Amino acid sequence: MGLKKLRILISNDDGVNAPGIKSLYTRLHQDFDITVVAPSDEKSTTGHSLSLDHPVRLSQISDNPKIYHINGFPADTILMGLGHVMKEVRPDVIVSGINRGANLSQDLYYSGTMAAAREGAFHGIASIAVSTVVKKSGDPYYFDTAAEFIAQLLHARVHETLPKLSMLNVNVPNIPISEIKGAKISCMGFRTYSEQIDKRIDSRDRSYYWIAGHLEGFEKFNGKSDCEVIDQGAVSVTPLGLLIGHSYDFKNTETALENLRNFPQK
Repeated sequence: MGLKKLRILISNDDGVNAPGIKSLYTRLHQDFDITVVAPSDEKSTTGHSLSLDHPVRLSQISDNPKIYHINGFPADTILMGLGHVMKEVRPDVIVSGINRGANLSQDLYYSGTMAAAREGAFHGIASIAVSTVVKKSGDPYYFDTAAEFIAQLLHARVHETLPKLSMLNVNVPNIPISEIKGAKISCMGFRTYSEQIDKRIDSRDRSYYWIAGHLEGFEKFNGKSDCEVIDQGAVSVTPLGLLIGHSYDFKNTETALENLRNFPQK
């Protein structure tokens, strides 16, 4: 099958109109057959929620390109994509993102971006989550850097090496592509957050609260964790097995990524 025929289902958790998913679609549409099914609005940090207690409504924005949105969660979008929109011609790959912000360490358990990719892997589709690691609000976004890395990863057919019930979690520094210091295989790290809760009073003199924990740092794992790779200015590629207690062989995936270790090629 030629690269022009590679069918890719794109979703995210920031919503169908988010700049990250638009950048991803714009780049991948140049080379692949793209269908977008994404949430109607932002569904960040909703984890692997599913809409089982109310109906899901699907709306089509465009036929060429094929873009749909639903009033559901990121995992819902994959079920809708596989069970309805692309029921007759299933995708070869699912790409979830580009998320506005990191999905590093234990944050993947909260992430809707990760949930969409994970749901795809549960259904036997090679799946990739991709995030741009924005360090502070107000910084310019370089989603095009992550979009180009995913395009090259797909051209290299890295997705074809993934074992059953596994996926890739890709995090890309929020910097111009010329400043990226390669790509590295990483393991899942661990970030430390404060336990701060902000108490406030509303106009009726009633208390309400904001969960206000902020990032305090991350643990060191000999330079091999996703957090450390990003801190080095490189793209972090973390293969993840989804069945706890099972062993996964990612040697073929690591071999396939060799040509991307010097991304971007000078």
